Amino acid sequence: MKPDRDGTPGAGLPSFQELMLPILRTLGRRHEETSIAALEDEVFKSLRIPAGERARMQPSGNHTVYANRLNWARTYLAKAGLIELPRRGWCRATDRGRALLAEGVRAIDVALLEQYPEFAAWRSLKKAEEKAAPAQPRESPEEWIASSFELLNSDLARQIVTRVHSFSPAFFERLIIDLLVKMGYGGGRMETGRALGRVGDGGVDGVINQDALGLDVVYVQAKRLDPDNGVPLREVRDFVGGLEGHRATKGVFVTTSYFPSTAYDFIARVSKRVILIDGATLADLMIRHQVGVRTKDIYELKKIDEDYFVE
Repeated sequence: MKPDRDGTPGAGLPSFQELMLPILRTLGRRHEETSIAALEDEVFKSLRIPAGERARMQPSGNHTVYANRLNWARTYLAKAGLIELPRRGWCRATDRGRALLAEGVRAIDVALLEQYPEFAAWRSLKKAEEKAAPAQPRESPEEWIASSFELLNSDLARQIVTRVHSFSPAFFERLIIDLLVKMGYGGGRMETGRALGRVGDGGVDGVINQDALGLDVVYVQAKRLDPDNGVPLREVRDFVGGLEGHRATKGVFVTTSYFPSTAYDFIARVSKRVILIDGATLADLMIRHQVGVRTKDIYELKKIDEDYFVE
C-alpha cells in the first residue's frame, strides 16, 4: 500500500515504514513520555485503520500484525535517534525527531533513516552479523537453539530484577504472595493474602499458612535492595531471631539483590530451616512459575519417529 501525498496511509494496514511518520507525529505533539498502548491507539485512530485489520494476528497467534509492525517502526526510529525509549513500555520524540518534523517531512523510510550515522552503523553491523552467522557454524542447529534460549532467559532475568526493584513495596508484597502460591505455599491465594502483611521498612514480613489450620507456617521477609548492594549479615541474623519470636521453624528471605557468603555460612549453622532467595533466583522462580512473565512464542522441534518407520 502506498502512502497518500502527505505521508498518511489510507485504508488497510500500513507497512512498518509507513507507520514511522505517524508514530513520530503522534509523539511530536507532546513533550512527556507516551505509553506504547496509548501510542498504538492514537496511531490507529489517526490512520483510520479498519478494526479487522488491527485485530489480524500473526501466524504464531501471539501478537497482532499491527502491533508487530509498530514495534519494528519504533525500533528503527529509535536507532536513528528520532525517538527514545526511556523505560520499558514508554517512548517520546527527541529533539532530532522534532527537527525533522519541523522540516515538513512527507514520509519516513529506511532510505531516509540511513542519513543518520547511528542508524547506518547499526544497519551495517546487523547486516555483517547476518552475513557472518552461517559462515563458520560452531554449533549444531539444536545446540544453537538451546544456547539462544538460555541467552534470552538470562536477559529476561536481568529485566525482571530491574523491574521488581523499581516498583513499590506494596507491589513487591503482592509479587511474593503470587510466587509463593504458584510454588504451592499457602494452599490458596486468599489464605496467603490474609497471612502476609507489609511493614513499614520497605520489605515484607509475615507468615504463610501451609495448612488451613495454620499448624505449619513459614515466616517470610522480603527486602527490595539495589541489585548491586548485598543484604547485610545483620539483616539475616535479625530474620532468624524473628523466627524464634514467631515460634516458627521455617523461613524464606527474599531480596532483589544478593546475599554475601557469610550469610549462607550463618544459615548453615542455625537450627531453623531458612531459605535465602537472591535476585537471580527470584527471577528464575518467576520465569519457571509464570509470575510476571508470559509466553511470547512457541516453536516445536520435530524429529523422526523411529517407531513409525518400521515394516
